[in-house]
Amino acid sequence: MTSIPTPRPVAAAPRRSPGQVLRRLWDSYSFRVLIQSLVTIWAVTTFTFVLIRLMPGNPIQIRIDQLMNRGLTFEEAEQQAANLFDFDPDAPILEQYVDYIGKLARGDLGNSILGGGTPVNSIILEFLPWTLFSVGLGLLLSFLLGTLLGVIIAYRRGGFLDNFITTVSSILYGIPDYVIALLLILVVGVQLQWFQVGQMRGAYNPAIEPGFTLEFIASIFQHAILPVGTYILSTTGSWVLAMKSSTLSTLGEDFITVAKARGLSETRILSAYVGRNALLPLVTRLAISIGFVVSGSVIVEEFFQYPGLGRRLLRAITERDYTTMQGIFLVISISVVAANALSDLLLGWLDPRVRVGKGRGR
Repeated sequence: MTSIPTPRPVAAAPRRSPGQVLRRLWDSYSFRVLIQSLVTIWAVTTFTFVLIRLMPGNPIQIRIDQLMNRGLTFEEAEQQAANLFDFDPDAPILEQYVDYIGKLARGDLGNSILGGGTPVNSIILEFLPWTLFSVGLGLLLSFLLGTLLGVIIAYRRGGFLDNFITTVSSILYGIPDYVIALLLILVVGVQLQWFQVGQMRGAYNPAIEPGFTLEFIASIFQHAILPVGTYILSTTGSWVLAMKSSTLSTLGEDFITVAKARGLSETRILSAYVGRNALLPLVTRLAISIGFVVSGSVIVEEFFQYPGLGRRLLRAITERDYTTMQGIFLVISISVVAANALSDLLLGWLDPRVRVGKGRGR
């Protein structure tokens, strides 16, 4: 009679120490990127907090000067300013910092010092969508136009079209966006009178009731056309030059020679082989550029009186509105750091050699 063997007890999995768990987490490329991003946001937030308070003047002094310009004496202006603000700029900076970090941990960016107690969160939500729309649309159109022209002139290199577009792109690349904005105002608005620049202030015509109507949407695009045009002209040149360089490098690869030897058409080679491979290096650059969309362009938005986050930041700096400055700088920092983290992760996914983690990456 055959005896049934007794099953051996399954050995329990060895318990990992906290040090081993942390080491395993640190081996993860994604975890390292996350930690570096959080540390960077904290460092930038702290630096911004200190730098703002080192600026000459404070909101109370600015308010006193404004009241004195209206005819009040210094004592009367000082009394009104002291009653207006629930804020003590002379408090120890460490005390202000601890209070700020405590509120920030709860998602509270505070109230605008000069905005009648308006929450900074509300201010950001009011102005941020217009910056995202104008700068984001300009970035998208310039990227599409620049990459398309870059591929074409690289494939037709040496001809008139290549020389012309490369020259124009180099010139546009070297001109600041605020200079292009000023030229648009002078040429398109004043000389040619294609647009009534004075009537295009704001995000839309205030006489039109906001809503999902064709008239309101048309008004939004009409008021944004000059800022968007400025962003397109100021950034397309860099995308053209970058895509041309990447395409020329791709055209020298062996797989392009093999594709030509197989008798594939130029259109097929251009779309399926050249364009896709040349576009990869620009993807990470686009991801980084998306992070700077939030900051907008302070001078461009001020020129066109466009109600974006950059223009609101300029007003906060002028008035020394500490809480509003801190909130806007925080949003900009988070967007830039997040875009860089996305770029790192995307690059690590496209090129596994980037994900170095003791011989293994995730």
